Amino acid sequence: MTILAAVLAATLTRAEIIDRFRAVPLTKVKGLVQVIADCPSDMRSEYQSPVANFVADVCNRLYAAERRQPDVFKEPGIIVYLGDVRTNDASVVVRPATRGKGEGSPLITRLFLPAPGYTDVARLRVETVRAFFRAVKGEDIDDARALEAIRAADPELKADYEYDMIDRWLNGESVDRDDEEMLKLCRSVLVPGVARESDVLRFGSRLRLYPETYDRPFCGKYHSCSFKEAIALREVDPRIRLVAYLKAPQVVLYGGGRGESLNAAAEAYSKFLLELASNRISEEELKNLLEDADIKFNIALEECRVKRAE
Repeated sequence: MTILAAVLAATLTRAEIIDRFRAVPLTKVKGLVQVIADCPSDMRSEYQSPVANFVADVCNRLYAAERRQPDVFKEPGIIVYLGDVRTNDASVVVRPATRGKGEGSPLITRLFLPAPGYTDVARLRVETVRAFFRAVKGEDIDDARALEAIRAADPELKADYEYDMIDRWLNGESVDRDDEEMLKLCRSVLVPGVARESDVLRFGSRLRLYPETYDRPFCGKYHSCSFKEAIALREVDPRIRLVAYLKAPQVVLYGGGRGESLNAAAEAYSKFLLELASNRISEEELKNLLEDADIKFNIALEECRVKRAE
């Protein structure tokens, strides 16, 4: 009797022992990834396939980022073991190894997830990237390079990182890019078709009109004005209508490409600004257009907050 069998026999019933030895490893990415579920059948059914798909997805993204087809592995290079701990153990235990002896032997990585229901997913992602580089490229890389590689391979992770960097920069924290680069990043569409709360709030911060030069304030005293204030001031200072006309296409660009709700708000504000510039409709009609745009803006903001809470 092996040591493993002896331990199992001492702690499990005969039916449980048979059930575990019948557990079939899941193999993914042409043999590169193998997930072994050394846990009861209920945990195996709940976690084995999701973990295998997660690790496989990371590997496939890394292959795709390099525009190469997955290699065929006769023996796995990344082996993930699922434990049966049901406490909140979030650890990812890493055991790099070499298959065989001698220089040039394949590098493999064993990853142990003691409690798969509580695993630190971000840590598992990083260790999967490092394991991929060992198995596929024969390289040992650090966390920084692993994070750089997965961000380059996964647009959503890259966007998460850049949103976080924007927020830190706006809060006055130090980041690894200069102000010009950060301003360009703020104007970028980080995830096409998707607006985050920070996108909507930045869009909202641009909903003001400014004189063409700082030394010539509106009406001789206002260095900026809200869209609502502009309705009343448009007759006093005609320049407000001019800057409103120039602002209209800019507002569309600010909101463009970030989802239907923010696009709708941007179009509504643009329509308001063009009508303000033309000076053809009444003050009441302008207020109604602005109110409609504000409602659309609030819808876009609420949708983002709901998504964040989910």
